[in-house]
Amino acid sequence: MGGFASPQADPDVDTRPGHRAPPVHNIANRNASNVSHLRFDQHYSRSFNAELADVRNRVLEMGGLVDSQLKKAVEALASQDVSLAEQVIEDDHRVNAMEVELDEECTRIIALRAPAANDLRLAITVIKTITDLERIGDEAERVAKMVLHEDAVGIDPGVIIELQEMGDMVRTMLDQSLDAFARNDADMAFRTTERDYAVDRRYQALTRQLTVLMSEDSTRVGSCIAALWVARALERIGDRSRNICEYVIYLVGGKDVRHTSVDKMRAAAEAATQEQERRARPDAKNESDDET
Repeated sequence: MGGFASPQADPDVDTRPGHRAPPVHNIANRNASNVSHLRFDQHYSRSFNAELADVRNRVLEMGGLVDSQLKKAVEALASQDVSLAEQVIEDDHRVNAMEVELDEECTRIIALRAPAANDLRLAITVIKTITDLERIGDEAERVAKMVLHEDAVGIDPGVIIELQEMGDMVRTMLDQSLDAFARNDADMAFRTTERDYAVDRRYQALTRQLTVLMSEDSTRVGSCIAALWVARALERIGDRSRNICEYVIYLVGGKDVRHTSVDKMRAAAEAATQEQERRARPDAKNESDDET
């Protein structure tokens, strides 16, 4: 009977359980003070500016809740903590409610304020981002539900370690995608998308290992399938986090980089960053006046 052989780790990523690259900001502390330096379009209506800032902060609050759900789900799997898994499942309605509320608020802003340029891109970005955050919450719930399944008890300890590492990797992606959104940082967004390739490689290697285990010992089929469902959920979380990064690049630079090559995405992120830096210079307004 063959044992579980750990897939080869990616040399560029520290994937030890509990050793995630720390986010630039703690998600729980992302609030108005963290985004006060961002360049909002200025309006005669102070209430409009307040509405835009409030929407951004509520997206980050939703992201913090989803991150917590993911963390608890992976911990519940590793420790076989049924009560923690049930908590994740029960709290999913909070994520769903936040998505509905934010979607309605953005729809109201578009209908009543008729935003243009940066403000319109922000509203569109928020609507897309909260959809992916809600789906990340669904994937975390799926992981938690597997803890309640009897087959999860028999998952090989080596597989559990691999799943913990994948959980750390995708949580890092989620953290950094939200940091990029909070900072309007297209460069960070692009760099975070590159982490998805390491997640995909880990998922593919784990899938191969689980296939070998099932072929060698038919009694492990149930536990291996349970592990595959968890791994698939985590891989999808990486994809959703990558989507959020693509929305950030669009928000900052106005370029839709979905379904484009890596080179085109990199170029769009660099152009967005350069334009952002140019506009931040004290002489930017004078240069704009000269051009006109």
